[in-house]
Amino acid sequence: MVQKSTHTAEYAAMLRLLVERRKSLRLHQADVAATLPFKQPEISKIERGERRIDVVELRMICTALHMSLPEFVAKLEERIAALHATESAADARAAEPSAKAR
Repeated sequence: MVQKSTHTAEYAAMLRLLVERRKSLRLHQADVAATLPFKQPEISKIERGERRIDVVELRMICTALHMSLPEFVAKLEERIAALHATESAADARAAEPSAKAR
């Protein structure tokens, strides 16, 4: 069964990056919402992964967070690459025979 994209580690990384960016700017959800066609409760739902966003909405949010969409995507790609590298290393360790089995 195919996993919904909102339930993936990659989507969670995207949301964490949005929240981290907002907090680094010392903005509240209401501050971000004031510049968008969303209200604060929608920003909260987006950040919690309860409301899915499309690329146009992501671009608007990035603009509200004083960053371009390409800049955000570059940072997200770095996060996802690191995530996959960590998963690959964990998989490799799990595949190794344990010291007790030797």
